[in-house]
Amino acid sequence: MSITMTTVILFAVFGVLLFLGVPISISIVASSIVTAMSTLSWDQITFITMQKMNSGVESFSLLAVPLFILAGNIMNNGGIAKRLVNFAQLFVGKIPGSMAQANILGNMLFGALSGSSVAAASAMGGCISPIEEENGYDPAYSAAANIASAPTGLLIPPTSAFIVYSTVAGGVSISTLFMAGYVPGILMGLCCMLVAFVGAKKAGMKATGYDKSKSIGKTIWDAVPSLLLIVIVIGGIVSGIFTATEGAGIAVLYCLILSIVYKSITFKSFLKILLDSAKTSGIIMFLISAGVAFALTWMFGYKDATEKVPEKK
Repeated sequence: MSITMTTVILFAVFGVLLFLGVPISISIVASSIVTAMSTLSWDQITFITMQKMNSGVESFSLLAVPLFILAGNIMNNGGIAKRLVNFAQLFVGKIPGSMAQANILGNMLFGALSGSSVAAASAMGGCISPIEEENGYDPAYSAAANIASAPTGLLIPPTSAFIVYSTVAGGVSISTLFMAGYVPGILMGLCCMLVAFVGAKKAGMKATGYDKSKSIGKTIWDAVPSLLLIVIVIGGIVSGIFTATEGAGIAVLYCLILSIVYKSITFKSFLKILLDSAKTSGIIMFLISAGVAFALTWMFGYKDATEKVPEKK
């Protein structure tokens, strides 16, 4: 089968499955198998697909992905998000739509700590949404500010997205990718803040200030331990003290210690965090492995792939 025909069949089947509402990961695997059926036998398809999917996640660097997910979930449930929100309000409390601004800045900070946009959106939204509702914020405006700024966590390191890219791209330096993520991540966050400011001005929103029940010094002191995580993880990876995977393990341990110190996590809640992290990690790792099979089918075709598969001894 020619590469042109392979591409047409592959993306046509993939598009139809997505239109029918089939999950993305299942659509990827199914479209790869359907494309291969015109060239290979079922036994060959099964062997090659499973082999490529397994090799796609057979990487030490990818161990950092579930670890960063676990660190983000611990922070989400460990009281760290609220401290970051209070810290963010010190800088944007006098700006119109200050709660939305704090949400965006909080997403930038939390995303940089957890490396997960989903964790950032759920953590910041859970903390700020009730306060925004009390202050008369439009729910659509609040949700838009939270959702639009959450992906900054995929750009501002440490982030598992760069680790996945490094693995797929053939060993690109993770520390270099991390350092390159700061500028676009911060620019994206600032652009979100600008749009939120314009929207707040048009709606006549006023600044709500910061939480005056706590002193500025106390607010900063509460946030410093969480912010130190960025220095520890990024500093260790860039300086070569430890790898990205080891840095992710250190992030989990550090967040767990903080949550225990803050007395905001129990053994029962920790078990739930582990279960949620396992579910999310399973989804992401399966998506990565399915993507490898899809990419090989698209780039080379299964006929070429069989020529490169060594025979079993």
